[in-house]
Amino acid sequence: MADINEYVEQLKSINFSEINWGRIGVWPWPARVFLSVLASAIIVIGFYFGFIKDLHLQLESDQRKEITLKETFQKKAFEASNLDKYRLQIAEMEESFGALKKQLPSDTEVPGLLEDIDEKGVGSHLEIDGITPQPEKAAEFYVELPITIKVSGGYHEFGSFVSGIAGMPRIVTLHDFSIKRKKEMGSALEMEIQAKTYRYRNLGE
Repeated sequence: MADINEYVEQLKSINFSEINWGRIGVWPWPARVFLSVLASAIIVIGFYFGFIKDLHLQLESDQRKEITLKETFQKKAFEASNLDKYRLQIAEMEESFGALKKQLPSDTEVPGLLEDIDEKGVGSHLEIDGITPQPEKAAEFYVELPITIKVSGGYHEFGSFVSGIAGMPRIVTLHDFSIKRKKEMGSALEMEIQAKTYRYRNLGE
């Protein structure tokens, strides 16, 4: 500790204004040591900010990229290991979609559908008062075809008719039915019901 204090005192006693800056070799040794330390510190600081700092920032950036790449690799590796399963699921979905699509009538099959509904009514011993297609309603992937059906008969016949339509191979849903007595025939009942069938919506439609 005494040596350090002595060095500090010697350094304080130096009058830097009287030192010959062109002859550093003849300076007092405390001044030379101080100048060497100062020059080394300046070089180290300059080297850090001029080179090492940029390398450190680049290292941090590369480390972040490494983490992201590892996560991406793990995700891709998981997907690759389950690729066959995904392909099987896609094949099953395409098969199911194809089966459902076949149940959706096209424009040319609508008359045939109306005939099938008429046959279900006749087979259920109902009097067909009217089967009237309504304007189409387009959705995102399909087009809805409403059909207003009016038939006359009894409750049991109505039940048989509804069951027959529900069992058709095409997709047909029934909505908003009403039953009332037919004015022309006091004992007969009149039912109005809306059937909805669907067709696949073509691209660009």
